[in-house]
Amino acid sequence: MSLIQFMKSKLFLKQLLFAFAAIIVFVFVVMKWLNISTNHNQKIEVVDLKKMSLEKVERILEELDLNFVVIDSASYNPDFPKKSVIEQSPEAGDFVKEGRKIYLTLNPSDYKNVAIPDLYGKTKRQANSQLIAMGFRISDDIIYVSDIAKDVVRGLKFKGKDLKAGDKIPKNSLITLKLGDGNGTGQYNKRKVE
Repeated sequence: MSLIQFMKSKLFLKQLLFAFAAIIVFVFVVMKWLNISTNHNQKIEVVDLKKMSLEKVERILEELDLNFVVIDSASYNPDFPKKSVIEQSPEAGDFVKEGRKIYLTLNPSDYKNVAIPDLYGKTKRQANSQLIAMGFRISDDIIYVSDIAKDVVRGLKFKGKDLKAGDKIPKNSLITLKLGDGNGTGQYNKRKVE
């Protein structure tokens, strides 16, 4: 029997119809399985987790059948409680499926420590700019020491202790400047900046 005669035979047409029916049944079964296994049309609204502790986040997400992963700690933000959520992805209000991971960014427990630069001999203006750029605050109280140079840095203080270049203190700390008085009198004089 030749190929053309076989393609015109009833046996070939029966097998072709059987294969076509099998493909349709297979596609139907796969589509039903995908709907079930991917939880099609299931929606869980993500709650706002900001400012919550990890323990509270874990309880809430467990009730919603969601998981979480801590991906990072941001720079310390005093507006948020220590070790609380600062950012989340997906955002609050988004809809997800059961078992989805929520990615969290946490607030560290405190400011990170930053090394003090060598500011000896710099002007008050240079020191202020550099310290503020590094994330420190400058006290309005200035300690003037006897020195020929006026308003030139002769030291730094933090919580009453002298600082040296390389000492590490927490970011956002309040630093007091020790500046030359320009008189060379040899006396300490504490004065509030006007």
